[in-house]
Amino acid sequence: MAETETLRVHIPLTLRNRGGRPRILPPKEIEVAMDRGQDARLLRAIGRAWDWRRRLERGNVNTIADLAREEGISDRYVSRVIRLAWLSPMVLERLVLRREPTVLSIFDLCGVAELPWVEQPEKVFD
Repeated sequence: MAETETLRVHIPLTLRNRGGRPRILPPKEIEVAMDRGQDARLLRAIGRAWDWRRRLERGNVNTIADLAREEGISDRYVSRVIRLAWLSPMVLERLVLRREPTVLSIFDLCGVAELPWVEQPEKVFD
């Protein structure tokens, strides 16, 4: 029987409050061009998706329905947005760290997350 290989993705982000609102900041060694801003809603959706994924993997919640109930939102929304936690590391780096804009909506980006990792960058940035 073949051993299963586990791929662990670590995104070194920092949360800081700026003007009473939380902001996701990249590591200090990554230079970000401040004139190119990423949509705050997209960054928030990616952060929520990763939080929900961790909660499910750790067993803090058992199902998406439990997670949706705790968050006070529909399970349909949670099941769609949680797909962002499976975006390729290259796409995540370009969206979150480099803050490269995308023309896709959050809904469309959730659909791209279902594609193989090698196909995702061209769908998101081209």
